[in-house]
Amino acid sequence: MPITTGRQQADAIYLHPDDNLCVAARNLEKGQRLAIAGTEITLAENVRIGHKIAVRPIQSGDYVRKYGQIIGQATAGIAPGGWIHSHNLINGEFVRDHAPATAIPPPPQPIVGRTFQGYRRASGRAGTRNYLAVISTVNCSASVARYIAQHFTPERLADYPNVDGVIAIRHHGGCGMQYQGLQHEMLNRTLSGMARHPNIGGYLLVGLGCEQGAMGYLLQSQNLIQIGANGSSGKSKANSPPVLSMQDLGGTAKTVAAGIERVKELLPLVNAVQREPIPASEIVLGTECGGSDGNSGVTSNPAVGVASDMVVASGGTAVLSETTEIYGAEHLLTRRAVNKQVADKLLERINWWLWHTGIYGVEIDNNPSVGNKEGGLTTIAEKSLGAVAKGGSTALAEVYHYAEPITARGFVVMDTPGYDPPSVTGMVAGGCNVVVFTTGRGSCFGMKPSPTIKVASNTPMYERMIDDMDINAGEILAGRSVDDVGREIYDKILAVASGEKTKSEALGYGDDEFLPWHIGPML
Repeated sequence: MPITTGRQQADAIYLHPDDNLCVAARNLEKGQRLAIAGTEITLAENVRIGHKIAVRPIQSGDYVRKYGQIIGQATAGIAPGGWIHSHNLINGEFVRDHAPATAIPPPPQPIVGRTFQGYRRASGRAGTRNYLAVISTVNCSASVARYIAQHFTPERLADYPNVDGVIAIRHHGGCGMQYQGLQHEMLNRTLSGMARHPNIGGYLLVGLGCEQGAMGYLLQSQNLIQIGANGSSGKSKANSPPVLSMQDLGGTAKTVAAGIERVKELLPLVNAVQREPIPASEIVLGTECGGSDGNSGVTSNPAVGVASDMVVASGGTAVLSETTEIYGAEHLLTRRAVNKQVADKLLERINWWLWHTGIYGVEIDNNPSVGNKEGGLTTIAEKSLGAVAKGGSTALAEVYHYAEPITARGFVVMDTPGYDPPSVTGMVAGGCNVVVFTTGRGSCFGMKPSPTIKVASNTPMYERMIDDMDINAGEILAGRSVDDVGREIYDKILAVASGEKTKSEALGYGDDEFLPWHIGPML
């Protein structure tokens, strides 16, 4: 638990006895005095919310610590009360002891009896939404997929009250790649993951006809043949795969007309399922942070970590992603791995990223964005240490490649970029039926078919962007406990899984955020 000044609203948060800094909990002014870590310091300059302040003398070359962990090295001497940021702190070089599987936590105390009202699919998996998807296999058919989906307005869906909508899943790829190469296989995994997603009650595939991402290979390699409707009513009326080729059908208008007819056939099947009580063990939670600030790792991310632990304690799955924002904190996860093999999987992904970025002359330490730095984050180690807090405290059960089907129960990691749209796309394609997304700067995001719960790290942003934020973890800075906010997030997960709309759903987010990760040259 954070140690504060003991006042109703803390001026700054001191996180760990080994830290030589504190974090501003509000905008502070030069000359202001703070009682922190058993001493009193005077601010040398104005410090904004989320930024770091030295509480002890720091010499040039000294390690700077936050959360009890090294976040970088000082490039100049910093007196108590001095502002710590990019002008005097770099990531630097330091050794991380990965110590695989040496600190495996015991299983959490089980949470029993919690349920949500969801959709039980023929596959046995549980959905939290019931969409019908028109999936474009290549960018060349993206407009046709959109035209088909747009035909089904709320008025035309009035006779199908159990259908949340007809959505078009479009992307910018599908061709100009090596056949059966890494990019091709990743895209196939992603598209098939969306087709068989538990929040998708039925689907239709639309392609151009000559693309490298051949429809036949997608169907066969991902075993999508004879799968059209995911509901309890079974397969589509037609025995053939739900596939349309623009070139075979004679172009845009004819394909749109044929697609509308195929969707009309599928709608009664998708509508036939109804919500029913489902154990909380069927929650597959994706966790994401975007537009982070210096308090994200103090408030919202640890609170999501509590909720993640509760999902795991309920028998469900919590997924941590964004490998470039695990780098620098991976040693905290490898120690929690259930065995050395799982720890080695994570380290292999970290090493792959170092190789991958090195090819392009990019340093992972460049990851904190301009907005991140404005919000008080300085180094990738600092950002990652705050980001991995979303993963809670349970054992690391498995590590998945991008968009791989998530089958393990417990806390797992999926390898994704740090960029929010492809990261969430990978987790959703892997099976996440709910997403919790934390933000300090005010990121606005949602992605159909999985609802996204937005958690604010600080109260000023929450109040400024109230139409986009679902939960205010900034209350932690005013004395509310991390555990209490975590329980609120867990309850919200079950409510949203039961059909409660999130702010991003109310705003209509989700039709344009599907973005598969593209690796390699475009041929």
